[in-house]
Amino acid sequence: MTATPEREVIGGLRVEFGEGILRITIDRQERMNAIDLATMDALGDLLTGRADDPSVRVVVISGAGAAFSTGADLAAAANGPEADPRVVMESANRVIRAILTLPIPVIAEVNGAAAGVGASIAFAADLAFATPSAYFLLAFVNVGLMPDGGSSLLVPAAIGRARATEMALLGRKLGATDAAAAGLIARVLAEDDLSSHVRAVAAKLARGPRRAIELTKRSLTATTLARIEEAIERETEGQIELLAAPDFREGVAAMLGGRVPEFGG
Repeated sequence: MTATPEREVIGGLRVEFGEGILRITIDRQERMNAIDLATMDALGDLLTGRADDPSVRVVVISGAGAAFSTGADLAAAANGPEADPRVVMESANRVIRAILTLPIPVIAEVNGAAAGVGASIAFAADLAFATPSAYFLLAFVNVGLMPDGGSSLLVPAAIGRARATEMALLGRKLGATDAAAAGLIARVLAEDDLSSHVRAVAAKLARGPRRAIELTKRSLTATTLARIEEAIERETEGQIELLAAPDFREGVAAMLGGRVPEFGG
C-alpha cells in the first residue's frame, strides 16, 4: 500500500513528500510565479534543510498554473520595503548552490515561462523537462541587470558562447524545443505527458543507488561547472552594483508602466 504523501504550504510554495520524492511547487499564480524574497528564502530553507534529509531521494521543482517562474518579483520589490541588494543576491545564490551541491538529483518540471532567476533555477537542475510551449528567457537586460543565479556559466556551458550572448544581451527567448536541441534541457514532452514523465523519472531515481547517484552528480558538476563559484561571485558583485543604479529603477518603472525604458547609460 502506498502511503499518503505529506503536504504543506510554506508561503508561496506547496510542498509534498512521499516515496522519497520531495516536490516543491512555486504557487504565486497571480504573479506568474514570480519569486519574492520571502519565497526565495523559504525555497532555500527547504533545499538546505528538508532536502538534505536521508529519506529524501529526489527533489522536483515545478510551477503552478501557466508558468514555471517569471523570475524575481520586481513589483513586490518596487512596492515593498527596499531590500539590501546583497541580501537579495545571497538568498538566490543559496538556492542555486543547494541545487548544484545536493547529493540527490533535482528535476525541474517546466510547464511555461522560465525567466530571470526562474530560468537559472531550471538550468541549475540536474534534469529539466519542458512542454513545447515553455520557453527560457534571460530577461535581466530588459530592466538594466545582468544574468545571475549562475546562468552566466550554466547557459554557455550548455549551448556555447554565441547563443548564450544572444540570450543575455538581446533578451531573446529560447523555446523549449530549441533549448532541448541545444542541450540546455534534457527533453521536451507533450503537454499531457510532462507530469507523468517527471513522476516516472523521479520514481526511478528514488529507487536507485543513492551513493552512486551522488558521486555521479558530483563528478558531472565538477567536470562541466568547475568555475561555477567564480561565476556566482562575479554575478553577485555586478548585480549589487546594478541593483543600486538608475537604469534598474528606470527598467522596473518602465516594466510596471508598460512602456519602453529610457536607459541613461
